[in-house]
Amino acid sequence: MFLNYVLIAVAVVLVIFMLFNGRRTRARQAEQRSKIVPGVEVMTNFGLFGKLLSIDELSNVAEIETTPGTIVRVHRQTLTKVISPEDVPTGDAPRSVEEAMAIANREAAEKEAEAKKDAEAPEYGERVDEDPITKATTKRAPRAPKKTEN
Repeated sequence: MFLNYVLIAVAVVLVIFMLFNGRRTRARQAEQRSKIVPGVEVMTNFGLFGKLLSIDELSNVAEIETTPGTIVRVHRQTLTKVISPEDVPTGDAPRSVEEAMAIANREAAEKEAEAKKDAEAPEYGERVDEDPITKATTKRAPRAPKKTEN
């Protein structure tokens, strides 16, 4: 009997949670739709960035200018978010393909130099005579002659 009340209470809590979560989601979507107006920088759900030129509500078509003179027509619902200046990464992220390739080439050259340096290093247990530390530690003190009993 007690278990029945617990199950009913859990079901009521889940229904209430779903209702409030749906309201919150609808409010967030309405706020996002109000921000999407011609003239703002937008991102689509497939990662296309550009300036929104126009939205046709009847045919659900939005026109985005990705580069000067290049206009792309997409479905209005693919517009995911408005890009604000604080959303733009300011770290070490490359700004262009050429910059990314330069970074990749530099990293490859560093790895190659490291591999070459590792190839020239002695193997584990290999004796190297040119190393000053090894020279200092491999010198042995002269041994005293053995005393023989005569």
